[in-house]
Amino acid sequence: MVKKVWVVFIILLAWIGSSADEIKEKKLSGMVGQMLMVGFHGTSAPKDSQICQDIRRYNLGGVILFDFNPVDKNKPKNIANRKQLAKLTKELQACSNDGKLLIAVDQEGGRVQRLKSIYGFYGQYPKAADVSKMDKSQVESTYRKMAHELKSVGINFDLAPVADLSINPQNHVIYGLGRSFGKDPKKVAAFSSTFIDAMHQYGVLTSLKHFPGHGSSLGDTHKGFVDVTNLWRPEEMEPYRLLADKADTVMVAHVFNKKLDSQYPASLSFETVTKKLRWHLGYHGVVITDDLQMGAISKKYGLKNTLKLAINAGNDILLFGNQLDPVKTVSTRELVDTVMALVKSGEIKEDSLIKAYARIQKLKERL
Repeated sequence: MVKKVWVVFIILLAWIGSSADEIKEKKLSGMVGQMLMVGFHGTSAPKDSQICQDIRRYNLGGVILFDFNPVDKNKPKNIANRKQLAKLTKELQACSNDGKLLIAVDQEGGRVQRLKSIYGFYGQYPKAADVSKMDKSQVESTYRKMAHELKSVGINFDLAPVADLSINPQNHVIYGLGRSFGKDPKKVAAFSSTFIDAMHQYGVLTSLKHFPGHGSSLGDTHKGFVDVTNLWRPEEMEPYRLLADKADTVMVAHVFNKKLDSQYPASLSFETVTKKLRWHLGYHGVVITDDLQMGAISKKYGLKNTLKLAINAGNDILLFGNQLDPVKTVSTRELVDTVMALVKSGEIKEDSLIKAYARIQKLKERL
């Protein structure tokens, strides 16, 4: 009889232990989900859609919306018109556990604005280079109008403003497109601050980009490896220092700079993200990567290594737009499973996930 009791007791202990492990794993998995922002195909998100199931099942933290469809250019990817977009964002929020899903777009003005006039939006917001010539009241009015439009269709996260300095006339991706407010760090910080204030009036979060500075580069990280070592200037980090207490999030570029890290590009670099941005410049908010499917990363690092390096660098939100290459899309499930496997193998510390999760929840409190 005593032997039977002991057997039952041991089985019970084993069951409690495995149950506790399952609860812990589920909790960690939910934290990983919150660290992901993904792109998806679809102009609606009914309950049975893949994106809705992913948001619910994996506690997905955010989505990024695009108008251009890389698979079928004759169809919209996520944005077709005002009414459709407002319905889509409502459906997406209904899928989330907390009603605070981060729904992001790139809406800067100029060449980079996803809400175009052909879809029934204003679509005529000026580029930063032109905004920098306006007086403060015009700037405020411009960006308040933009914020109101974003809010009206349920978008709560604008991946802007650009805090890069306009210091290299041969730079096509920032200077050439007029995406910078200028070359003076204080001026860039001031305009960025006005942008942030306007967005906050309508409850829209923002992201300063592209740390530690993309304005001096010659190449485009969308296409491949970009080395800024001999072109980059320390003052490119100054807007981030000036706005360290104000920025909602900071987006890190994929530029390689030997002066900051001799081995890894900024987005995968502990030296750059944690030591420079957090410790040296005093920024303690959410750090988001630029799209980790861009050529600068995808051509050199596999998915497993990318995830490991990005999290260990100190990034909180990992962006996978599923936009640049229709053949190389990645599922939420694969992302979560890969990170969880890296946690189990000890290649990513649980503490990194806990800290990132806490910062993300603090950010969402502002919504």
